[in-house]
Amino acid sequence: MLINARTGEVTVHSTGKDGKEEVKTDHLDLPSDLSNGLVPVVVENMHPNAPATTVSMVVATPKPRLVKLVISSVGEDRYVVAGTSRKAMHYSIKIDLGGVAGVVAPIIGKAPPDIQIWTIGGEATTFAREVGPLYAEGPMMTIQLASPIWPDTPKPSH
Repeated sequence: MLINARTGEVTVHSTGKDGKEEVKTDHLDLPSDLSNGLVPVVVENMHPNAPATTVSMVVATPKPRLVKLVISSVGEDRYVVAGTSRKAMHYSIKIDLGGVAGVVAPIIGKAPPDIQIWTIGGEATTFAREVGPLYAEGPMMTIQLASPIWPDTPKPSH
């Protein structure tokens, strides 16, 4: 996907049902809170006690569309580095499809799963871990720093 934020032109490359590449370009009225490529930075800059933060994102479905990401704090989780227990802030991101799709998707079992992100605070808060799909309807993946040891199951999001 390529987004030209200045013009609002969004181009999506995908594979059609026939296996051939499809290229679709559309114009979207892009909001000023567009967060594509910046979600970890948005989360890193959130205060753990702040109310939920909502930002927009263009998703690369065959026809590009705008969704809202509702980011909220879940609380602290513990992890271990070099045998020492530490704390990370856990955030949950709910994808709000909006419109008719937002109503129908949960009914037919197509609602996107929540994404979980953990950050490590200090002088410079940093990304530590993410659990969620990398693309629409993709498998759940975990991306994390190499050394922390995490519990097997994250806390459920609220």
